[in-house]
Amino acid sequence: MESSQQFPLQKNNSFNIKAICPIIYFPKTLADLKSLPDLSEKIFYILGDGSNTLFIEEQAPIIIKPNFKGIKISESADHYVVRAGAAENWHELVKYCLVKGIFGLENLALIPGSVGAAPVQNIGAYGAELSQFCSQIKWYEFASKAIKPLSNDDCQFSYRNSIFKEALYNKGIITEVIFNFPKLWRANLSYAGLNTLGQNPTAKQVMDKIISLRQAKLPDPTKLPNAGSFFKNPLVNKEKATSLKAIYPLIPLYIQDNGQVKLAAGWLIEEVGLKGYRKNGVGVHEHQALVLVNYGSDEGKDIVVLAKYVQQQVLAKFDILISPEVRMITQQGEQDFANLTKVHECH
Repeated sequence: MESSQQFPLQKNNSFNIKAICPIIYFPKTLADLKSLPDLSEKIFYILGDGSNTLFIEEQAPIIIKPNFKGIKISESADHYVVRAGAAENWHELVKYCLVKGIFGLENLALIPGSVGAAPVQNIGAYGAELSQFCSQIKWYEFASKAIKPLSNDDCQFSYRNSIFKEALYNKGIITEVIFNFPKLWRANLSYAGLNTLGQNPTAKQVMDKIISLRQAKLPDPTKLPNAGSFFKNPLVNKEKATSLKAIYPLIPLYIQDNGQVKLAAGWLIEEVGLKGYRKNGVGVHEHQALVLVNYGSDEGKDIVVLAKYVQQQVLAKFDILISPEVRMITQQGEQDFANLTKVHECH
């Protein structure tokens, strides 16, 4: 199995933050996985494409970067089944399916990251979530040194969450994701902005629209380092939403199936006047307040200071705590944002 010591991670995180790990492993076969050292007593982090990862310290923990590749397609009378290796690029998979006439993922186009990381976060955008199409996960369990199939229900998908961030955290590695797509396809136009496509757009038209919408408001991480949406959209009860609406008539509200109401974190940040805010080489993007960007800092802690400040300002104005969806990594492994050492306010 390929591995490397004192490995620089700057090109392996979309924030372009400098960090070094003592050793990185690149397993790409079952034999590689079985040959991994016992890390049960060690601190380690499983890294995909690094598009949702913030290294906070110069020293990172041991890294496992799965390198499982390959896409296979099979079909039944009314469904397509697509199997994709964990190291495949997500957006490339979306494009590949479209070319093959397999529709469903177009609303999730241009989301950065790897296929294997997508279920961990249960990625979602423009009215769609990965959990709608994922039928099974192939998951290597460290304890048994065997690959186990996990059903959609087993994965316990919820908003930007799954069992892989909870009960199964660091207990194994996703090697393959299996998707099921009905051949009878209908465009998902539920998200605001997609209604301009008319009644019966093609999947290609939907994907092109999603890409143009994302590119219009989200900076390209290869040109301006960022991790996409930094904060999750908060959920509140109906009473809180009603009281907010009375004070802020223009606040966007999205009623959920369970009766809760989703708010737009970007709108909240913009309302506290932080859109375009900059300090210490980092800032809030000038076109999309949900995105924190790195203008030239080498240190992840600068992003943390900014994120804490944004969180404090939103809490002070709206009494709503917004939480990052970006994962925070120190030498001691992944950290809960709330438990990070209190940082100085940066105003």
